[in-house]
Amino acid sequence: MNEQIKFYENKLAYEMDPSDLYDGFENSTEYIALDARQAFGFDKEHIPTAINIPHREMNEETTKHLDKSKTYVSYCDGIGCNASTKGALKMSKLGFKVKELMGGIEWWKFDGYATEGTNSTKGSMFECAC
Repeated sequence: MNEQIKFYENKLAYEMDPSDLYDGFENSTEYIALDARQAFGFDKEHIPTAINIPHREMNEETTKHLDKSKTYVSYCDGIGCNASTKGALKMSKLGFKVKELMGGIEWWKFDGYATEGTNSTKGSMFECAC
């Protein structure tokens, strides 16, 4: 039973869903959405206020301007993409606090939240049932 509890505690320590991220944006300044996709994907559509550092470009130089007291929530397209995992790993290795957004921007939109970019969506804002 202890192994099972530890597994779920660890999972929640390193992952969050779109509703948790939205609540985090509304209730604190701790979280920064980090789009780990290439720039053209970010330009097309991204989570409002997100920053873009493609996982392939993450290094000490490209992240030196970031605040290490914040928690960066790495995301990509969705469950068929692992840019968010690669980004979270690289950011962790660089000494940042990181979580991964479950479902990426796909689930962000599925949960009714707006996006920005050339293909932005208004969102439908509904209350999460979880």
